[in-house]
Amino acid sequence: MLNETIIVGVCGAGAMGAGIAQVAAQAGHRVVVLDQNDEALGRGRAVVAKGAEALLKRGKISEDEAKALNARVEWTTDVAALGDCGLIIEAIIERADAKQGLFAKLEEATGGRAVLATNTSSLSVTSLAASLKRPKAFMGLHFFNPAPVMKLVEVVCGMETDQALADEALKLMEGWGKVAVKARDVPGFIVNRVARPYYGEGWRAFEEGAADPASLDFLYRDLAGFRMGPFELGDLIGHDINTAAAKSVYDSYFGRTRFVPSLAQGQLAAAGMLGRKTGKGVYDYSEGASAPAPAFADGVDKPSATVRLSSGAEALKALLAAAGVPYAEDKALPAGYAELDGVLIGFTCGRTASDLRAEFGKRFALIDWVRDAKSASALGLAGCCNGARKAGLAFAALCGKRAIILKDRPGLVVFRTLLQLANCAGDAVRDLVAEAESIDRAMINGVNYPFGPMAWAKEFGFARVVAALDAIADETGEALYRPSEALRALARNE
Repeated sequence: MLNETIIVGVCGAGAMGAGIAQVAAQAGHRVVVLDQNDEALGRGRAVVAKGAEALLKRGKISEDEAKALNARVEWTTDVAALGDCGLIIEAIIERADAKQGLFAKLEEATGGRAVLATNTSSLSVTSLAASLKRPKAFMGLHFFNPAPVMKLVEVVCGMETDQALADEALKLMEGWGKVAVKARDVPGFIVNRVARPYYGEGWRAFEEGAADPASLDFLYRDLAGFRMGPFELGDLIGHDINTAAAKSVYDSYFGRTRFVPSLAQGQLAAAGMLGRKTGKGVYDYSEGASAPAPAFADGVDKPSATVRLSSGAEALKALLAAAGVPYAEDKALPAGYAELDGVLIGFTCGRTASDLRAEFGKRFALIDWVRDAKSASALGLAGCCNGARKAGLAFAALCGKRAIILKDRPGLVVFRTLLQLANCAGDAVRDLVAEAESIDRAMINGVNYPFGPMAWAKEFGFARVVAALDAIADETGEALYRPSEALRALARNE
């Protein structure tokens, strides 16, 4: 039985293993860490000691508690030392043969009494369990790096995992102060599956010339509230790792189109431009290199004309109200748009400005999605022509915002990314990977998203999400943008 009194074993004294050991020891468990050599154990011991010292400095624990935390962790190269462990978490190299060889030794050392868990992020839990004598007592406990800081743990059930045991693991992880969510054993589990469009759509926007990487990263942060844009995040993770993860998910789903890897990112990885760890990736990290900066459009004077606003333009009204800009209501305008200098201005609905001009015979400027009218310092803009772009810039100036000019592409950048995140989340709900609420919790606590994709889709309106995705699919001719059946069902019942 998994409870607060069990001895916890951790296999692997690297950053992840040491971090998991700290989390378990911090929760009061006696912990035994196994690795192949004393040098690795020494590094792991230093990681735990540093973690305890950090908690002490922040006032989270006392000096005596810090000493006790360190004392609760034992370090060994002998697998027999894990014989009394009730739960053993493996965090070694991502190779199935190495993991299965270790599990065989652990079953022998514990007499088959321990619950075994893998911290794998890419391998099948069911496949890893295939050679075990007790596959029912095996599961995935996927922590996120750094384990003491990141809240999420995905509790992954293989085909033979005892569900009652998985529920016990869920409660144990919550007792360790984690946000634990149960996930089905599919490639990428929840986070690494649902998050693929964040990188994929960012890279696609760059490949299609929507804007430069620094401008795109800025828009993801400023408009939506993401902590890092996809390019700076890729530089941090390493483009070799990120590309490998993208290919793994894509191949595991037999080329399912929503998971297409980026050609441009693959070229960076092939060239050894891996990001921060090599000193150059999307950005240059060498000494004296200029910091990347977004390309804001040249300023324009605020227009003297009054903005006219149609019905149903609440988001535009919020922008104007935040800046104290007066406007005149005009019910003759198409719903959801403002008019300035003869140009209709509105938020993107998935169609291009050029497509709207062809239908309505008027010039259009479109604005990318904005989470908060007050906090956003800039707008992402696209227009069907120079005159429309100029009117869009004038509208941004009225609202007290800087502007980044984007290519006129369906869904623009941030909005299209959010739509695809919701699409992948909808697929995960359809495929019974996890419930919608669990997916949202996983994305917020596993990769620090500012909001969950399903909650965002619900707030925006499932019917509007479906209509926008269909518009993008029609314009691009690509099936990867067709709405998930789960989103269509939610839209019908809205």
